[in-house]
Amino acid sequence: MSQLESSEALSLPPQAMAARTRFPWQAMTVVAALLAALGLVPLVVGDYWLSAVLTPFLALSLAGLGLNILTGYAGQASLGAGALMSIGAFASYNFLLRLPFLPLPVSLALGGGVAAAAGVVFGLPSLRIRGFYLLASTLGAQFFVEWAFTKYGWFSNYASSGAISAPHLRLAGYDLSSPAGRYLLTASSTALLTWIAWNLVTSQTGRTWTGIRDMNTAAGVIGISSVQAKLTAFVASSFILGIAGALWVFAYLGTADAHSFDIDRSFEILFLIIIGGLGSLLGNFLGAGLILVFPIFLDRLGHFVLAGVVDTGLLQNLQKVFFGVLIIFLLRREPRGLAAYVTRLLHVLPRR
Repeated sequence: MSQLESSEALSLPPQAMAARTRFPWQAMTVVAALLAALGLVPLVVGDYWLSAVLTPFLALSLAGLGLNILTGYAGQASLGAGALMSIGAFASYNFLLRLPFLPLPVSLALGGGVAAAAGVVFGLPSLRIRGFYLLASTLGAQFFVEWAFTKYGWFSNYASSGAISAPHLRLAGYDLSSPAGRYLLTASSTALLTWIAWNLVTSQTGRTWTGIRDMNTAAGVIGISSVQAKLTAFVASSFILGIAGALWVFAYLGTADAHSFDIDRSFEILFLIIIGGLGSLLGNFLGAGLILVFPIFLDRLGHFVLAGVVDTGLLQNLQKVFFGVLIIFLLRREPRGLAAYVTRLLHVLPRR
């Protein structure tokens, strides 16, 4: 048996391999929907939905995609997603500030490259430790990056507030500073990176990742390099997280400091992929949609239905309780998250 065949056999159990063969349309459906959204959505929704809902939804989905490559596919626990988003945002900001002749996509890619380089440093402990200890290591990196960006003013161009502001977004002479322009920038970036991620996870590289995730020792016995696999997973994950962080600031927040990507943000991205589905491209969008839409639903419920009966603080606590119960339920009953339920539903629907 060749190394490729062996790693493929190690990567997934028979049921999951069958599901992946039967449903190769999952990632392609996501990409097609994103591409269709580029032209249709700005025509049918208002600026509020573009700025406050759809743009953060796509940026958060992209961040989930980055962490899912590392945790869901390669099995490497991490609490440093927020730090890598911060690195990507601050690096892209500095490239645009200090090298203004660079096109916007190049600056975003370079920011992602800096985050990828930092991801390699973060990933070095994974060569010797795993599980809880790796989680603690990435948590330490999260606190270090937040401290560094707060301590040294160069990263924020010595702004008194320590914050960076989104530059004027232009691409090939077109102004992207409008809600539609920022949405299109985020949607096109998400579509492209999702397509790249799909090609990665279905290639030999992706099968190697799932091989070390499921059977690390057996993968090493048949000659699969866990060192190379883990570091490439950190590189790919960090690159996507870095671009997601830049889009989060440039297209959504408008301004941010190091505390905008604190430990709460890292937990949010981790909860997103658990709810949506570990090892699923579709799950990133399902998890991000639920995390963004459910608080809006609770806010509307409190405003129109429960006004004067339930205060805002209680609604926020109910939101935390809901997500906590949902995570416990999914970890116990369906570790593959909401994506597994959607896949089953689509499988049983009649086809023409």
